[in-house]
Amino acid sequence: MEDKIKVGGIMQSDGRAIVKLLSVPDRIDTPGLILGALGNSNVNIEFLVESADLDGFANFTFCIDEGDLERAVAALETVKGEVGAKVVTYIPDVSVVSVFGPHFRERPRISGVMFSALASVGVNTLAISTSISSVSCVVESRSVDAAIDALYEAFDAPHRVKQRAKTY
Repeated sequence: MEDKIKVGGIMQSDGRAIVKLLSVPDRIDTPGLILGALGNSNVNIEFLVESADLDGFANFTFCIDEGDLERAVAALETVKGEVGAKVVTYIPDVSVVSVFGPHFRERPRISGVMFSALASVGVNTLAISTSISSVSCVVESRSVDAAIDALYEAFDAPHRVKQRAKTY
C-alpha cells in the first residue's frame, strides 16, 4: 500500500445550493453580464464552473449559500434572455467538500485519490472545481458525512475544519 498523501486539510461548507444557467451562446460579454447580475443581487459565489457543450454553448454552474437561492434564480432569470440562455435550474441542500494544501500542482495524484475515495462510499459529485491549492466538489448534503469520512481515510490530513452556512 502506498503512503497516504499529506494535505493541508479537508473542509466542508454546508447549507449551499447549485444554480445553473444552461445553453448560453458564446459571446464575449456573457460572463460579465451573468456575474454582474448576481453581484448586483448581492449573491456571493463560492464555486464557479463554466464549460462548453458539443454544440458550442456555455453552461455555468454556481454554488452559493442556500439563503441566496431565490435572489440568484431571479437574477439569472432576468439576465437569461439578454444572454440567450435556454434554462435556469437549481439543486438545493448541497455541500461543498474540499481537499486543500500547498503545492497541489506538484502532486498529481490528489484528484484521483479524492474521487476514488468518494466513489468507494457511493458519493456522487454534482460539480468539480480545482485551483492551484485545492480540489473541491459539490455533493448532496445527505452524503457529506460519508464523503468527509472517506477523505480522512484516504489522505493524511491534520485536523477537521468545518464551515457552516451563516444565518442572517
